[in-house]
Amino acid sequence: MELSGVSAIVTGGASGLGAATVRRLSAAGAFVVVADLQDDKGEATAREVEGAYIHTDVTKEDQVRQAVDVAMAANPLRAVVNCAGIGPPGRTLNRDGTPHDLDHFRTLIEINLIGTFNTIRLAAAAMATTEPLENGQRGAIVNTASVAAFDGQIGQAAYSASKGGIVGMTLPIARDLASVGIRVNTIAPGIIDTPLLAGLPEPARLSLGEQVLFPKRLGQPDEFADLALLLVTHDYMNAETIRMDGGIRMAPK
Repeated sequence: MELSGVSAIVTGGASGLGAATVRRLSAAGAFVVVADLQDDKGEATAREVEGAYIHTDVTKEDQVRQAVDVAMAANPLRAVVNCAGIGPPGRTLNRDGTPHDLDHFRTLIEINLIGTFNTIRLAAAAMATTEPLENGQRGAIVNTASVAAFDGQIGQAAYSASKGGIVGMTLPIARDLASVGIRVNTIAPGIIDTPLLAGLPEPARLSLGEQVLFPKRLGQPDEFADLALLLVTHDYMNAETIRMDGGIRMAPK
């Protein structure tokens, strides 16, 4: 699928994996809508690629609809990459014996899992109204899970549940949307050098890289963006979850 003359939406597109993906899709010819809550960074990223920024809480239907509407007003919406998410840790039982905060668990599920589904359903409804390409395709959706969906560590019950849900819904959503020509895939990244890791001391960052099977380093946002672009444009990639992790298998902690 060619991206020249089409629109794309990247949630969480203001920084990290999302910002790298915004730049990659734009370089491939797409008009990109940056959907994020970080207004300053989001507006700067949108200006850089001559796209648009929409303040978007992915759990809010009206805000996601606005991002979809802006994308559709520019060009047919053909691509969505879901990068919005959070991941603060919390043990099922804290060290003092108190149970995991239930609101914390709900928040991670709401943003990471329900927010992803909310974006998928609204974007798919818009994609389904576009003219199909010659091969019958109307668009592609790429989601972001995590290796925590498979190798969740201590303190990641909520995060792993949210990302495992994304993996689990990839196939059934791809089956749901096959009839309207929309492909759905998911990337499960490993340890990526994003702003979330920027505050770690350098020895800690190097230690994380040493845990990777090969190459022994942190992954880069541009590598995620390359894979996202491949999944968007490769017409035969569908209903798949791909680990992009250098072969790491996470230890309990």
